Amino acid sequence: MPWKVSHVMNERMRFVVRLEEGERMTDLCRDFGISRKTGYKFLKRYQAYGAKGLYDEPRRPFRLARAYPESLKQYLYEVKRKHPTWGSKKLRVELGKRWRGTKFPCAGTLHAWLSEAGMVKKRKRRRASSDLNRVAGAESKEPNDIWCADFKGEFRTGDGKYCYPLTITDHFSRYLIGCEGLESVKSIGARQVFEEVFRRYGLPQAILTDNGVPFASPRGLGGFSQLSVWWIRLGINIQRIEPGQPQQNGRHERMHLTLKQETARPAKANILQQQERFNDFLEEYNCCRPHEALEMKYPNDLYRPSIRAYPERLTPLEYPLHDIVRTVSPGGQLSLWKRNRSVYLCKALAGERIGLRELSNSKWLISFANIDLGWVDVKRGSFEPMI
Repeated sequence: MPWKVSHVMNERMRFVVRLEEGERMTDLCRDFGISRKTGYKFLKRYQAYGAKGLYDEPRRPFRLARAYPESLKQYLYEVKRKHPTWGSKKLRVELGKRWRGTKFPCAGTLHAWLSEAGMVKKRKRRRASSDLNRVAGAESKEPNDIWCADFKGEFRTGDGKYCYPLTITDHFSRYLIGCEGLESVKSIGARQVFEEVFRRYGLPQAILTDNGVPFASPRGLGGFSQLSVWWIRLGINIQRIEPGQPQQNGRHERMHLTLKQETARPAKANILQQQERFNDFLEEYNCCRPHEALEMKYPNDLYRPSIRAYPERLTPLEYPLHDIVRTVSPGGQLSLWKRNRSVYLCKALAGERIGLRELSNSKWLISFANIDLGWVDVKRGSFEPMI
């Protein structure tokens, strides 16, 4: 029979004593129900260490083949304290900058180390969503195909004043082009920010926004606002997500979450100090924070400025394929050639040149830049929008 669990040491001692009295190893192993290899093992231990050699040795290996230096863990904790919102995958990339040539543990092991140190916050499990509810977002193939712009939700700084962060990112590279804390969402402040980034980075092919001010007007023709009309004059296509569908601009909204965690909790004492924090975050986000969606690369590695330079002066719009060109009045009215006859378009188009092309005796097509706005019936003085 095998070793008795309750009297293992007694059995082993009896086995060794009977061996020393001259009994055969084969017979004893058969009686105690063990292999000859086990029998010779305990005989050698007894001869070398005496009765102490019959105790079980610890199973822990003498040398850990994949042991990592304690300094590696300490550096991991140091980086985690510096970047509390970073996960183990991003931290692993950061470790590679300092510990070059070292075989690092996988992200799961790093996560376990952080969890043991109490540096990981447990998240609520997300409910699985059906693919039927997902809406395809914008697509870009290279930098400056699409820029995403939005206002991050307002918050109060330490002096009690509201701060409205206006953020602009490149859709393809996730590059954070601008992050400016404004005192309101008015078009004047937003335009100044866009003028600055246009001068620095050039013009994109399109800009993707939501349907809120100052990017769009809920009551204007086609949702035109003063800001969007200016973009169209610059040759930029306007793209908007569907109302109530922020997931269509998901990558920009995800950046907002990181922005909030890194810069607004807690907020700085005033708007100037808050802007300094935004500037630091912009540099870190573009050059120091690896992105999993970019295969752990940095946005700065993929982004390059646009070849379309920003024009300081806009040339008047020309309509070579139209019959008549008219200018919209300051009140948004388009005067027709009949006396005291006009149609209302949109205040955002005030001062802009509009092209009219005759389709029939009384029906004319109205266009702004490369966008057809609708038809106007001259006899009735009515306007039928297309957008």
